Amino acid sequence: MALTALTACGSDDAGTSSADPDQVDRLEAPDTGECRQLTVADLSAPTNATRTIDCREEHTAQTFAAGDLPAALDDAEPDSPEVAAHAYRTCSAGLREFLTADESAAMRSVLTWAWFRPSDDAWEQGARWYRCDVVAGGTAAGVLYPLPRSAAGLLEGRPEDQWLVCARGATIASNPPVRCSEPHDWRAVTTIKLGEPGDPYPGDRLSEVRTRDFCSDSVGAWLGYPDNYDYAYTWFHEAEWEFGNRRSICWAKTDK
Repeated sequence: MALTALTACGSDDAGTSSADPDQVDRLEAPDTGECRQLTVADLSAPTNATRTIDCREEHTAQTFAAGDLPAALDDAEPDSPEVAAHAYRTCSAGLREFLTADESAAMRSVLTWAWFRPSDDAWEQGARWYRCDVVAGGTAAGVLYPLPRSAAGLLEGRPEDQWLVCARGATIASNPPVRCSEPHDWRAVTTIKLGEPGDPYPGDRLSEVRTRDFCSDSVGAWLGYPDNYDYAYTWFHEAEWEFGNRRSICWAKTDK
């Protein structure tokens, strides 16, 4: 899900799988369209030099956006909040455009993004670029699913269940998320927008109450207004708000 968008953090690392020496301290921004066989472990590193492969081969990541950081970040530290915030905004908007999805559809999918920056050595030499890779699954799921030859337009129209997010268990938090093509007990069905880009954070209590009330009605409508139904919701806090997220997710209890 885009809500679990992966922000590079931790110690400087060239990637744990099949590193390409020519990429480790690269100074120029990578190319878009490149495919790689990333692992879940690769996603927690701030840098990645995994070798590129032909997209006709099995792969778990595809670069959909890359380029130079704004000049205003020339003097920033590589792991600064300002660099991370720029990556969040750029990768989030870029992913929706790449997948042909609105914000709600992207948040209800297993497709998310990981971003990477130059190595510390390359940063000291003046490298200032970012790389956004689309992946399916991620740290919360504990797995990366193979992608098609190109993930472009994957959420256009009515997406296949293998790209939509569901959950298994008594609650949505009791087990890792799964694809809706797998056995499940919950499905993410709608989202609620809690504010506009410039709005201040409304606070934990108001965010939760508005989410709860909306999801109760929205899930009931999605299920066809049955007499009894179960619903759940995922709402986020001020940290996610500051990075740009303005939505909560509504879940219906269903094995469909």
